[in-house]
Amino acid sequence: MRIYMQQTADLNHSPQFYQLGLEPDLFDGWNLVKEWGRAGASGRVQKEHYDSFEQAEKALIAARDRQLKKGYRIVFAQGESGP
Repeated sequence: MRIYMQQTADLNHSPQFYQLGLEPDLFDGWNLVKEWGRAGASGRVQKEHYDSFEQAEKALIAARDRQLKKGYRIVFAQGESGP
């Protein structure tokens, strides 16, 4: 599952992006990968580990909802169903 979001640019800055993705790990767990920054610049990356897909998906949805409240808009979403 992957979600890419952006805020609109202002006159002085490029748009901000926020990307969320779920990745399986080697030990039957899941990682929520968050990446954010300004378009055209190097961003920041954070990984959070979860024991199950359901826990990771719940965390992804919560992170998505927080960013939507901050004014981000979903540009691209892929993989809406579980493993």
